[in-house]
Amino acid sequence: MVTYLARHGQTEWNLAGRRQGRLDSPLTALGVHQAQRNAELLKHEHIDAIYSSPLGRAQRTAGIIGDVLGVPAQVLPDLAELDHGDWSGLTSAELDADWPEERAARALSKYTYPFPGGESYADADVRIARALGAIDSSRPLIVSHEMVGRLLVRRLAGLTVDAAMRRDHPSDVVFRVADDGRIDRLESAGKMLRGFGFRAL
Repeated sequence: MVTYLARHGQTEWNLAGRRQGRLDSPLTALGVHQAQRNAELLKHEHIDAIYSSPLGRAQRTAGIIGDVLGVPAQVLPDLAELDHGDWSGLTSAELDADWPEERAARALSKYTYPFPGGESYADADVRIARALGAIDSSRPLIVSHEMVGRLLVRRLAGLTVDAAMRRDHPSDVVFRVADDGRIDRLESAGKMLRGFGFRAL
């Protein structure tokens, strides 16, 4: 089994530096372009199924890629981004002003510490295992989010929690994870701009 992992394209809130979590915002023009370029990367990878987070930004991205590959996207609710709870929709400046102690406490253990009113990586890890168990495909593409992507890579490649937490997932990169744990990074050689939003917590 070979699994491909894509993040949704850049969104308006990525551009504004707002945490999205379970909230949503539309893809920017660059975000649509990133999805199209990722589709081109995958044209010869023999993708036989596409699974998407239920959030609009991921479904839009999966739809763009699916149209190019001729593979319909299926929604898996357990692929939704971590619930950011009370921090949803806030910028870093707003968090620093209103939640300075919580921010410092979470920095000590990002995997186990939950967003206030939301969930932790550890909470989400349980449903990510469930999502992977529901996939019935030999070469699936999973379209989700940066934070969920860390958990997907952790389980697929057998990474430690610390190694997974250090990873990022730009919107213009697709990761190919083999069943022996090898991770390949697929990206366009002639990439144009990369979308710079905040780095997910």
